[in-house]
Amino acid sequence: MKQSFLLLTLAIFLFNCKNETKKEIEVITDYKNEKLDVTTSIYPETLTKIFDAHGGIDLWNQMKSLEFTMPKPDGNEVTLTNLKTREALITHPDFKLGHDGSQTWFVNNTDGEYKGYDPKYYYNLMFYFYAMPFVFGDDGINISDAEPLTFEGETYPGIKFTYESGVGETPEDQYIVYYNPETYVMEWLGYTVNFIPNIDTKELHFRKYSKWQNVNGILLPAEMVRYKYKNNLPTEPMGTTEFIDVKLTKQAIPKTTFKAPENATIVE
Repeated sequence: MKQSFLLLTLAIFLFNCKNETKKEIEVITDYKNEKLDVTTSIYPETLTKIFDAHGGIDLWNQMKSLEFTMPKPDGNEVTLTNLKTREALITHPDFKLGHDGSQTWFVNNTDGEYKGYDPKYYYNLMFYFYAMPFVFGDDGINISDAEPLTFEGETYPGIKFTYESGVGETPEDQYIVYYNPETYVMEWLGYTVNFIPNIDTKELHFRKYSKWQNVNGILLPAEMVRYKYKNNLPTEPMGTTEFIDVKLTKQAIPKTTFKAPENATIVE
């Protein structure tokens, strides 16, 4: 597939140079002023344009591992994922949890009980948010148009993703990507939540992809803003997640990295 990299030409040259000792990550601030020219692909035209605006699904499919860090008040949380097989490892001062490809485990590093999200769902939760829109190139996903989102005078067209039965831990989840109508860069995500008790599983939650960074030719989030919501619309921001120390490579991580340590609790 031919790829169009109007946003990324200079960055690709820099990241493909042979000097691997130091790589600067370019934070994208003017992507909204670019327009996109896209050819054909095996995906629907709109999704192809969204993929290409972020570097292209072909380039993404060459990558085998992704790592990112989220700074938090109680310590940095580092997520490491093998992209092809989805083994995962999350490390934080208070806990460590992972998925080795067949089972999920966690280690509690605090004196009390583990109080975080259920590891069964959390091991790939932030990875999923972070690797958008490319995770929608996975098998078993249904694609359809969605009603546009209008917020603060701007209108964003939408494309909806649902799952075939038996795909993932919560196949009933729904996601809507809202994109810039000129550049096709992802602007918002609307999504339902089905793994947290006592929550409306049909109400849309919202995250705004407010800043992007170029990592080896792929446009990945630098900041993501979580919004309050009402009547399936965002209302006001309630917190920003920053992503630093991002590594996207063509080398897979050894499977032993994701193996449960001896003191781990296996999640049934």
